[in-house]
This record gives sequence, structure tokens and C-alpha cells, in this order.
Amino acid sequence: MKKLTFILTSLFVIITLGIITSSCSESFLDIKVQGGETIDADPNLATKLVTGVYNSLTQGDCFGNGDVHGWAFTSLTCTISDDADKGSTPSDQAVPIGDIDNFTLTSTNKFCETIWGGHFNGIGAANQALNALSSSTTIDAAQLKEYQAEVRFIRGYLYFNMVRMFGAVPLVLRVPADLEDAANDPAYSTRVDASIVYDSIARDLQFAIDHLPIKAQAVTGHVTKGAAQAMLAKVYMYRGDWPKVQALTDAVIASGQYSLVSDYATIWRQAGDNNDESIFEIQTGNFNNANLKIDNYIVSQGPRSGGKGGWDDLGYGFNTPTTSLINAYEPNDLRKAATILFIDNSGTHKGTVLWDGRRIPSSDSVQNLYYNYKAYTSMTKETFKIVADKDRPKNVRILRYAEVLLMNAEASLHTGSGDATAQVNKIRTRAGLPSKASVTIDDVWKERRLEFAMEHDRFWDLVRQGRAAQVMQAAGKKFVAGTHELLPVPNSQIILSGGKISQNFGYN
Repeated sequence: MKKLTFILTSLFVIITLGIITSSCSESFLDIKVQGGETIDADPNLATKLVTGVYNSLTQGDCFGNGDVHGWAFTSLTCTISDDADKGSTPSDQAVPIGDIDNFTLTSTNKFCETIWGGHFNGIGAANQALNALSSSTTIDAAQLKEYQAEVRFIRGYLYFNMVRMFGAVPLVLRVPADLEDAANDPAYSTRVDASIVYDSIARDLQFAIDHLPIKAQAVTGHVTKGAAQAMLAKVYMYRGDWPKVQALTDAVIASGQYSLVSDYATIWRQAGDNNDESIFEIQTGNFNNANLKIDNYIVSQGPRSGGKGGWDDLGYGFNTPTTSLINAYEPNDLRKAATILFIDNSGTHKGTVLWDGRRIPSSDSVQNLYYNYKAYTSMTKETFKIVADKDRPKNVRILRYAEVLLMNAEASLHTGSGDATAQVNKIRTRAGLPSKASVTIDDVWKERRLEFAMEHDRFWDLVRQGRAAQVMQAAGKKFVAGTHELLPVPNSQIILSGGKISQNFGYN
């Protein structure tokens, strides 16, 4: 398929049009706004369009204009919380990551800018695909609905990230006819209330529920009815609509499509890709092509050489687990060793032997004492096209069955129906912990922290629980209540909109 690059004077317009260019992968599609090939003329185009929208989730251009699940995503979901520190040396990436970690960030923070740009790139790609799909007169009606449902799920997921990070955002649900249309329609240059964005997300996800197959009938790696139900339950959890959370999670549980895997530690290995517990994960490697990866997701978090050095370090050493997280685990919790990679600090120089047999030197040769084990990939026990590349393919787990159980438990405590204790004890049993006779909301919240540590939800969980200020300030961070529950809107977007896009309270 021929590619067409539109040269526009405004980056904001490029983002709203959803034009994605890539020199490294034909999986990203520059979709023509007008004219060119159509789905009816090319029966393979529909599949390519949908694949292009999936692949927008692998954007990791954290210092450019498009990050969705790369280093910026990791920083704004993990490092920002009490579960992780910036890592590396104090001066390394003090801006933008140190500012995120310490809540001294401003509207010019590059990672806030690239996470905004990457998500709107993906939303634009989804709108382009939906526009093209709607014009087809030859695709089977059920298949067309399924394609549209996949795309609308992804658009809903991207907007969910945006609304919990930034609050009110532009709600862009169509492709403009031309530049004049984009300039004149306020949807492209003004923010709408978060409640309106949430309503749009719910409509997209409900459409996906209505038209997607269950996991057993779906192509591996594609979103499913269960994924849409679980994601919509999460959306309602953030809105505090507990009866809907309970109904949706009850449906996922009753479907029989998912179960907890027995060994927690294997979930983040290649062998754990798309396993029985997986509900939605960002696909890399074999699903797209043998070498597709998310730039800077793995390498930014890998153990870094320091001190004596002399070994083949695995990365930049960022997003390191905190002592607060380490101390939160109960004795014998199997999740602790599966989540945190501990560097030997005993003085005996025995080093640390990883699950694949690789040895990492002791603390005199490694920059930090703790690393995110869930981000590790093996060059000997896992298969990749370029095995020497530190930034190798790794699927990013977004929704697991464990979260459905804990959402169901939290909903049960709010509604007074269901069995929250039973659901929590399923999680605790897999973790090697004794069952509880009864559970409270605090118990569920603690299990969420430990079950999903370093999995990109902790800070935003604290915000929706109303505990962010208390926990962040106790962790020594410069968190200001009433401001830091949201990220700053990128100043570049305010300028490009001619001042029509407003800033979040407390930022300059």
C-alpha cells in the first residue's frame, strides 16, 4: 500500500487527523483522508487498517511525538507512584522523569507531551479506520461489526488512559473533511468534561461487548468480549458505579474463559503470553512480526552497570521498586520475588541468579539495589529475532483475570452482595498466603497494590480511591492536593490550539 505524508503547519492538526508515519514498520499505516484505495477495492485493506490500529499501541517515541506504552507510559504510571523511584543516578533524566517522581513537573514536561501525542495518534488512527470501514458495502455485516468493535475497544482504552491522566480532554470521534473543518469544529481544539469522555468510552466498550467473540472463538492477540467487559468494569470502577462493576465482572467470571495460572512468576515470560489469565495485553513479537517491540519499555528498566562495571548491563536502570513496596509484602508472599529483582548487597559478591540462569553482579557493580523483574526478558530462554538487542519484544499485560476478581471483590463490599472474601482468597492462595476469614476495602486495596505492583495502575488507583495526597506525601513526594491528581496539559497543545485548550488547575 502506497504511503502518503501530509505536511501540515500544526502538530495539533496532525494528531487530530490521526496520521501516523513510520520508517521501520509497514504495520503502521498512513491512511488517506480522501481518495486512494478503498476497502471494497482491496479486500485485505480492512484487516490492514485494524492491524494498524492495534500497532498504534506499540508507540514508544517518548522523546518525540508519540508514546503510548513506552518509557513515558512507565514513568507516568509507575515511577510517579510510591511503588517506584526514578532510579539510575540522581542527575540522570532529572528532567523529565525526576520531575514526575517528585511532582515538580510543569506543562513543558516532555513525557506528558509525548503521552498526549501518542494517545491522540492512536485515537486518530482508530477514527481513520472507522471512517474507512463505514464506507464498505462488500464486507459481511457481522465481520464489519467485529472490525469496528475491535477498533472502538482500542479507542475506548486510549481515552480511558487520557481521562484518568488529564481529566477533561478533546473528544475527537470523527475524521475531519479537511483542514478548514478541523479548524472550525471546536471538538478538535477544546476540552470536554471528564464525565462526557467517560460516557463516550462506555459507548465504545459496550459496542465492543455486543459484537466481539469470546476468547475461545477469537484470534489470539485480538480483543474479545471478555476484554471489553473487564475494561468497562474498570471504567465504572473509576466512576464509582459499583453495581455495574459487579455485573460486568460477574459476567466475565461466569463465562469460564479465564482462570488464574498456578505460577505467578511465569506470567511475564514469553511462555506466559496470552495465557489463561490474560484478558488484554499489548502484542509484540510473533503476533505482528518477529521483531516488533515497544521502544524503551524493556531497556529503560533493565539493571544498569555501575561501580566496578565490567559486565554486559541490561539497561538504563530506571523505574526501580521502592523500599515501601518491598516492606508491604507479607512474609512468604510469592509475588515479591517475582516482582522485584534484588541485587546482592551482602558483601559476599555472590551476585543474583535470575530465573534463566543469568548472573547479575553484586551491588559494587550495579547502579541500584532493586529492579522491576516483570520487565526482564531472557536472551537464552526466550526466542527473539535479534537476541542481542536489550530492548527486545515483550507483551505488556493490561488486564488480567486477577483484576476481574479484585474488582468483583471491591464491588461486593460496596453493594453488600457477592463474596468479596472468596475472591480475595483466590488471589492470596496463588500468592502462597493464608486465607482471610473476612476482608475489608483496605484488604482489597492492599491486594491490588501487591498483585499489580509495577503494572501501571498504582498511582491512578490511589487517585480514584482519594488517597493520593496522603500516600504520596507520606512517601516524601511534593504532592499538592487538588493539583497533582491530574497531569499538566502540554503547553505545546495549548499554544497550537490558539489558547482554546485550557490548563489543569495549579500548573503553569
